[in-house]
Amino acid sequence: MFSNFSKPRRVCITGFGCVTPIGIGRERFWESLKTGKSGVSRIESFDASDAEVQIAAEVKDFDWQAELNPKDRKNVSRCVPLALKAAREAVRDANIQTENLSLDEQRRFGVVLGTGGGGLAFTERQYGYWFSGQAQKGSIYTIPSSTHGGLSSELSMVFGLHGLSHIVSTGCTSSTDAIAYAAQHIALGKQDAMLAGGVDAPMARGILEAFNVLTVLTRNWNDEPARASRPFDKNRSGMVLGEGAWIFVLETLESALARGAKIYAEIKGYGSTCDAYHRVRLEENGIEPARAMLLALEDAEAAPEQIDYINLHGTATQLNDRIETKAIKLAFGDHAYKIPMSATKSQVGHPQGASGAAGIGAALFALNEGIIAPTINLDDPDETCDLDYVPNISRAAKVKTVLCNCIGFGSKNSALVLEKIES
Repeated sequence: MFSNFSKPRRVCITGFGCVTPIGIGRERFWESLKTGKSGVSRIESFDASDAEVQIAAEVKDFDWQAELNPKDRKNVSRCVPLALKAAREAVRDANIQTENLSLDEQRRFGVVLGTGGGGLAFTERQYGYWFSGQAQKGSIYTIPSSTHGGLSSELSMVFGLHGLSHIVSTGCTSSTDAIAYAAQHIALGKQDAMLAGGVDAPMARGILEAFNVLTVLTRNWNDEPARASRPFDKNRSGMVLGEGAWIFVLETLESALARGAKIYAEIKGYGSTCDAYHRVRLEENGIEPARAMLLALEDAEAAPEQIDYINLHGTATQLNDRIETKAIKLAFGDHAYKIPMSATKSQVGHPQGASGAAGIGAALFALNEGIIAPTINLDDPDETCDLDYVPNISRAAKVKTVLCNCIGFGSKNSALVLEKIES
């Protein structure tokens, strides 16, 4: 991986855990992807009954408190139990007993998470206590639990990992960048293993209203939530706020093979660019998102024709879907029309900084199960969005190499290439 580095080590994914709006745990997530389940419903985590937007993709049927010590339950953000649950599944899936690691092994095992909002919802709740005369309900850990960096620290402490403990916050590209950053540290020999992925839980009234002011949320489907997230459809009207955690164990291919670990995929290449154009909007020409994909292909030493599946950013906003389609055509030329691709956000909403990790979870499904999850609610395709988005029904396919695409606020663009290792 990373051809610009000298003699890099190969990096693979050997563990996967998740907590999502369409199921807790990898198996339920994959089963819901296959059947085209929507995780969008009316908001339950706070009162949105008088809001313009009353729907979101929330994690349901999850025992938040079970993941935390009783003394911590009022002192951490909603992101923490999400991340802990997903990380515990990932470590168990990788068959690693972190409690049995030597001190040297603990020092070479790190944590890198991507998040967009981090502890913002926690902060909003604390301010609500203070400004309504209920300071006694607040937490003395408001500052450390509101800052993004506290998320990776929580995982480092629970698992006893003394390696680097970092947060990447680059908007919607956060977890794609975090996974690439983690993989680079392993490739360069700075760490031997990493917990890497994304988590976000922007479920608070203030956050909802702030997104609504940006006019990026759909307001048209409060009475039909399951139909609300509809990337590339002519009747799309905006994204649906989502939450969740998707976390992976990364290690060297050499160590994975030596211990007989299950290998989901090898991380082959990464590319990232910026339009340097606007705080929110993408530049219409699609050049920089296309260049990020081409850089990822170059880094992976893969030709465009080798890509068997693209996991799309696919937010269901008018602008983003149109420009992403244009960028893929720029990057892949005529081959763009031959590649099946799909938008995971049609099912899980937009989990902000965890978006890229959610897409990678869906890409691992395609690589390991030979099934491409659909873009649901794609009933009437926009004529400007004319690629193969695998509408509504999952598709069996032979998939060896995938590209995961992300586009974020601040006109950031990131792409990651994964490849199945043939046994």
